[in-house]
Amino acid sequence: MLRPPVEPMLAQAAEAVPGPAVLRAGVAYEQKLDGHRAILFTAAGPGGSVLVQTRRGALVQDRWPDLVAAAESQLPHGLVLDGELVVWDTEAGRLSFEALQRRAATRARGAALAARWPAYFVAFDLLQHDGQELLAHPYADRRALLENLFTDRALSAPWTLVPQTTDLAKAREWLESWTDVSGVEGIVVKPLNSRYLPGYRGWTKIRRRDTTEAIVGAITGTLTRPQLLVLGRHDQHGRLRPVGRTVPLRPDAARQVAEHLTPAAPRHPWTGARFSATWGNREVLDTTLVHPALVAEVSADRAVDHGGIYRHPLRFQRLRMDVTVQDVPRFGAGPSAAAG
Repeated sequence: MLRPPVEPMLAQAAEAVPGPAVLRAGVAYEQKLDGHRAILFTAAGPGGSVLVQTRRGALVQDRWPDLVAAAESQLPHGLVLDGELVVWDTEAGRLSFEALQRRAATRARGAALAARWPAYFVAFDLLQHDGQELLAHPYADRRALLENLFTDRALSAPWTLVPQTTDLAKAREWLESWTDVSGVEGIVVKPLNSRYLPGYRGWTKIRRRDTTEAIVGAITGTLTRPQLLVLGRHDQHGRLRPVGRTVPLRPDAARQVAEHLTPAAPRHPWTGARFSATWGNREVLDTTLVHPALVAEVSADRAVDHGGIYRHPLRFQRLRMDVTVQDVPRFGAGPSAAAG
């Protein structure tokens, strides 16, 4: 029988749906949700405990008392589910990554938080059923067993079966249309005959990316050799608010940006500010402030905090010399592009 920690199977990022050779081998497409990866273990028998494991192997069932109670009453013994934890914000009426983070970080007040931000487990794989390990079974067989589990048990909230299709046109529709829905950020492509290989990147994930604009407020490196850009947008009060950073610039892009950088004047809006290297990371970037008059066109995925901050690094496309800072979307506008 499987016991934690079980290393989850992973996906390799790609820019587009895999080519014909991969597709001819037979694949399925699943919606990719913006949540926390989790593996859920039900008890091996009466009196046992329900366990919830993170992607990194930590046991966090104390953060999710609502899920544990639902598993004890609704799921059979000897079950191991792989899936995504998401949280619904009852006040906003939408999935909320910020609320998910709050619940994941809080051991106390679990019941109170669960009432305000109920958790859902979106299942996409079945690793063990009735105490029988299924890792060597093809994905198509595991998916069929998972669908039967939902049907036979008439499972409903907080249990959700991730949408899946083998129709490429439907998958492309999901990538273009469903990613406008809160919490859906792309698709995952899975070979139908693949085994479940812990730790192996045997799946392919494709996030929807949109082109948008932001203001260059700081850089790393030097004015003559910028390495990456720290970007911002003005809020409704005219304050320049950080929204994210780019991946390291290519040499040609760095040269293009350097030609137009101007040193920051006194009273720069970010004077004294510190910027983290990545979202949720305490490592601080060594930045140089610049005059916030340049507009950069960037490619961004759909992982945006409710306040308007991109969680993943942006990809610099070009400078928009034809656009002023007043044309840039306001802070909180997310991936919408500027006019023109």
